[in-house]
Amino acid sequence: MSSSSPLQSHASMLATINTDLDKISPRFEVQPEQIQILKSPSEFYETLKDKISKAQTRIYLSTLYIGKTEHELISTIQNALRRNPTLKVSFLTDALRGTRETPLPTSASLLAPLITEFGSSRVEIRMFHTPNLTGLRKKIIPKRINEGWGLQHMKLYGIDDEIILSGANLSSDYFTNRQDRYHLFRSKDLTDYFAKIHDGVCKFSFNILPSTEEAGYTSTWLESNSGPSPLQSASGFKEAARKHLAPLLTPANSPTQTRTRTSTSTSPATTTIHPILSLVPLLSTSTELPALTTLLTTLSKSPFTPSTWTFTSGYFNMTPSFRRLLLSTRPASGVVLTAHPHANGFFGSKGVSGMLPDAYTYMAGQFVKKIRHEGLDDNIELREWKRGMVGEEGGWTYHAKGLWVTFPSPTALSPAPAPALAPEKLVQDPSLTVLGSSNYTKRSYNLDLEANVVITTSDPGLRRRMGEEVQWLSEYAAKVDEKEFAKPERNVSASVRLSMWIVRVLGGAL
Repeated sequence: MSSSSPLQSHASMLATINTDLDKISPRFEVQPEQIQILKSPSEFYETLKDKISKAQTRIYLSTLYIGKTEHELISTIQNALRRNPTLKVSFLTDALRGTRETPLPTSASLLAPLITEFGSSRVEIRMFHTPNLTGLRKKIIPKRINEGWGLQHMKLYGIDDEIILSGANLSSDYFTNRQDRYHLFRSKDLTDYFAKIHDGVCKFSFNILPSTEEAGYTSTWLESNSGPSPLQSASGFKEAARKHLAPLLTPANSPTQTRTRTSTSTSPATTTIHPILSLVPLLSTSTELPALTTLLTTLSKSPFTPSTWTFTSGYFNMTPSFRRLLLSTRPASGVVLTAHPHANGFFGSKGVSGMLPDAYTYMAGQFVKKIRHEGLDDNIELREWKRGMVGEEGGWTYHAKGLWVTFPSPTALSPAPAPALAPEKLVQDPSLTVLGSSNYTKRSYNLDLEANVVITTSDPGLRRRMGEEVQWLSEYAAKVDEKEFAKPERNVSASVRLSMWIVRVLGGAL
């Protein structure tokens, strides 16, 4: 075997992954320097404001909600609209979360005055309402927990020809002391693609206009929408959405130049991006779960095993099937990173939502037992992220989610002596990461709208930056084991387990 074989093996593994993903979703090729990985909530906020202030043609913001007191962010958007009369702005949030406190201030009442000043031809405000919560169910389920039946959960922040993908919403905690992930992509093709997704969902969402009534806004279903209201006909709404949105997820949406280049060259792209989305229940099938299933199944086979990975989700509630796939990779080293109860955004909340940290603790404890049962104690560990305590000075919450994968080292792939190459560093940093809004839960795959990307690269610089991202996210994390979950303060009450069961029976999810 020649000295170049190990590097060829790495390239071959990347090519295998990308070929599999090409069958599921669109493919975008970028240069490594077109991706900027942001580190902190404040860097995310300052970058977002800077991009908005310089916007020339378009701003589209898809998020779960915009904090009802985010006047600085709205002022930044106002100033951009005033400076540039050709600029247009589109907001897409969730109807349940965005109007929950009505007639008190809400996301809807915060945004509506923009239309008063600039008109509906320049500012669009849409709010998506799940078709899963209608009729009697909507009447009896409290507003505080009704989001458990489905949300607009995508986080897409597009400005001109750049887009930030993240798991972060647009509110003060996500700008100050809630740790997430944030990648800025300088790619017109990718930004155009997600603009189509954003616009497509807007056509199946309620339209918000300013009002002199106490609420400060009105919410109506436009005749120009692409289907009936989900509150009028949930089945008709879903059928219309399927016809309109399903074609947007297919590989046919790859840019022409990418399809041409890959069809005439056997060389893999240096850096490749595959958008993977979950638009269930609007679509009978989406691309996120099939893509992740394919990816994790591949990692469980030679030559990808044993790979090294880090998986993270602030809310520990992965589906049983995802858990099985993750454990089936039998990694050389695997780390699952999640929030300590004191770093959970629901810690200290009133009512049912206050039970969620205990519910996630219970599921994390079950996962640790499963690791032991599978004989993977020496390979996989659970770490909890904690930086102070929620509600106390200096306390942070943890909301990051995603996956990083490092393929087996060249020496593991070949019986030949390892070549004396400087690129040894290539095997220490990830070649692949999954980034976006998904929490990898039942809600993600059955109830919510999610947007993510799979990034693959052979570039040493980008791999190093991806590795650094794992390192800084792990800075405040500590390993926990079964002894930790056996402590009295980790005891999960029967009422919490009963509440988890009731939510499942009623068709919701945590």
